[in-house]
Amino acid sequence: MSGEKTEKPTEKKKREARKEGQIARTPDLGSWGGLLVASMLLPMLVRNIMDTTEKLFVQCTAVISDPDPGKAMKLLVTGLTDGAMTVAPLAFAMMATAIIAAAAQGALRPSSKLLKPDVKRLNPFTGIKKTFGPQALWEAVKVTAKTAVLGTVLYLQLRTMLPGLVTAASMPLPALLKLIADAILALFRTAAAAGLVIAVADYAMSRRRTNKQLKMSKHEVKQEHKQQEGDPLLKGAIRSRQMAMSRQRMMSDLAKADVVLVNPTHVAVALRYDPSKGAPRVVAKGAGAIAARIREVAAEKRIPMVQDVPLARALYKACDLGSEIPPELYSAVARVLAFVMTLKTRGSAAGLHRAPALTN
Repeated sequence: MSGEKTEKPTEKKKREARKEGQIARTPDLGSWGGLLVASMLLPMLVRNIMDTTEKLFVQCTAVISDPDPGKAMKLLVTGLTDGAMTVAPLAFAMMATAIIAAAAQGALRPSSKLLKPDVKRLNPFTGIKKTFGPQALWEAVKVTAKTAVLGTVLYLQLRTMLPGLVTAASMPLPALLKLIADAILALFRTAAAAGLVIAVADYAMSRRRTNKQLKMSKHEVKQEHKQQEGDPLLKGAIRSRQMAMSRQRMMSDLAKADVVLVNPTHVAVALRYDPSKGAPRVVAKGAGAIAARIREVAAEKRIPMVQDVPLARALYKACDLGSEIPPELYSAVARVLAFVMTLKTRGSAAGLHRAPALTN
């Protein structure tokens, strides 16, 4: 059936969908990516915080020993600035991760249509369909799978690390703290990696669902092609009108011709020679019915017609309308023009004449 949506969406359909905000996306990609980046930068962040805190305590001791409101205010500003500079790399990295994740899903293009009020969004049946439809089922499956996968991964990771943590009770405190910190970071990274895998799967499902929603029927594809390329009937009508207007202009220019070369009935080529503009030019040409019309106008305007079969055919094939004749035909055309000038001097140029025979 022509109404069944079986065809892939066209590029135009996809562009319109993007403008309306209908694209495949998942927020989990940016969230889990940000967590993974944070787990990578956290050791450096902790070291910087410890160094900043140590320096701040040393400065606080100096201020306490010599109380001065100016020094205290300066210390406060320095502490806040150093704290912001310490946290800034992590904040910028997570922001960049979120932007890259959104860009990878094509979600950076703002859609003004989503900001406009739409009565359809208030339709309770639409809300019920979303709550109990296939989308809601996938969301439930996704949450269950996410919980199960993350739970399994964390359980396996903890089971691997716990024996080492239990036997580390006799270790020095700094080494024990480092071991615990490494274990927590490993948990974060494992959870983030598993979350990213789930996010990629979610994006694939979202993309599949969006492409299914954007599918088109064969009739819609044909209609879009017609809109882009134009209706063939309309294009044919425009082309016919353009050709008719071109013939009208050609017949109007025919009145300026000096001679019309004929074949004698199939082809007609009208030439005009103006020495100030170079070689003779073709002001009208045609075959069949158009050639017959050129001969009729030539007879009405009393334009000389010369029957020269080889020359008429050569001019018809070699010359475009409005172009100069090619150099290889100069001699033959000059002979015809001289013949026409002779007829005019005798006062009998109008009508049909045979080309003069070549003389050695």
